[in-house]
Amino acid sequence: MNKKIKDIIEYAVIIVAVILFRTFLFSPIRVTGASMVPTLKDGDIMILNKIGYSINGLNRFDIVVIKSDNEKIIKRVIGLPGEHVEYSNDKLYINHKLLEEPFNRRETEDFVLEMLGENKIPDNKYLVLGDNRPISKDSRIIGLIDKKDIKGYTSIVIFPFNRIKNAK
Repeated sequence: MNKKIKDIIEYAVIIVAVILFRTFLFSPIRVTGASMVPTLKDGDIMILNKIGYSINGLNRFDIVVIKSDNEKIIKRVIGLPGEHVEYSNDKLYINHKLLEEPFNRRETEDFVLEMLGENKIPDNKYLVLGDNRPISKDSRIIGLIDKKDIKGYTSIVIFPFNRIKNAK
């Protein structure tokens, strides 16, 4: 085979591999807005893991990327299917048991799942909140999130370089 054709094939394979990698496995995502402050800041760039959650499932406190009204928003999973969620006096209760939140966040106003018309989170739905609770447009406003609208999870800030960290 002639060298030019061999080079073209090698480059084509690399391009296809990169496209498949970005489409199905990982891609960069930019934080927009202040709803995840203090954990994440406007302009932070993170790596979105598109496949890990479908293998390992979603866990409480995972940071997820959600498709909502033709935009991608970043929030934190608080309530899982089958659970009752309540905030009272800025404390989280899951199924009426106090649960500590192991990350920095802003104060949460009193909230009960019944405000969304449910007494338990239905199958394949999640309650998500931003860490900057007073300004976050999250499940308290947009409702419970369908699993199919979750595009993946993220925890690694890769830019700006002085903020490289695991954001969990």
